Amino acid sequence: MERENMVKSVSRALDIIMLVSMRKGGLGVTEIANQIDINKSSVYRILSTLVQYGYVEQDKETGRYKLGYKFLEVSSKLLESIDLREEARPFLQELENETNEVIHLVVYDQGEVVYIEKLEGNETLRMHSKVGKRAPMHCTSVGKAILAHLPSSIVLDILERKGMPVHTDKTITDKETFLQELSSVRKSGFALDLEENEYGITCIAVPIFDHLGKVIAAVSISGTTMRMADDRLKQLQSRMIQIGSQISARLGHIR
Repeated sequence: MERENMVKSVSRALDIIMLVSMRKGGLGVTEIANQIDINKSSVYRILSTLVQYGYVEQDKETGRYKLGYKFLEVSSKLLESIDLREEARPFLQELENETNEVIHLVVYDQGEVVYIEKLEGNETLRMHSKVGKRAPMHCTSVGKAILAHLPSSIVLDILERKGMPVHTDKTITDKETFLQELSSVRKSGFALDLEENEYGITCIAVPIFDHLGKVIAAVSISGTTMRMADDRLKQLQSRMIQIGSQISARLGHIR
């Protein structure tokens, strides 16, 4: 019985925290009691405990209760402990199982992308990519997905420093055309590499955002151009956007 009461108290405390978090100006004891249908003395006891531990604080002028700064401390520790590869892996495996194609996870670093995960799929595909290897941004779907969400000053600086070297005859090498491409990527939510990096290989990628809304990575599906025809790319668009959102959410990103 005592254990049941403790569990009920924890449940009520969490309900109170949720209520308080939804009201910017805070809530009074009576308002809270009315909304969760428990007596005011119980609400007051729970609030007093939460105040003691820093999870809730009381406004001295209004007497209302609002979230305390302890939540910032706890959330910052959670964010520091998040491992991108670990959080993304289940979603990458889903994509691999669904498509049987090569799945890449890359991060942005100093004007290039770095492959940090690669799932091979079951289909035959020879690619230059491997974990730890760097790749240019202007001719890869993952690079475009990231560039589309970086500040224009950084994009222009990267293009200036790295140039836009030709990898195939389909590589975009004109700056204005490329900037228009990035604008389209930003609007659509996904990026394509139509044999721009390697002949015979087509890729689709989406960006990944962190808890600050900053683009930090991208995930892609790569396959032969024959398998990744227009119809299939269209079918994959919404799924890829969904996967990108799900991984971003695991990193604390709120749309």
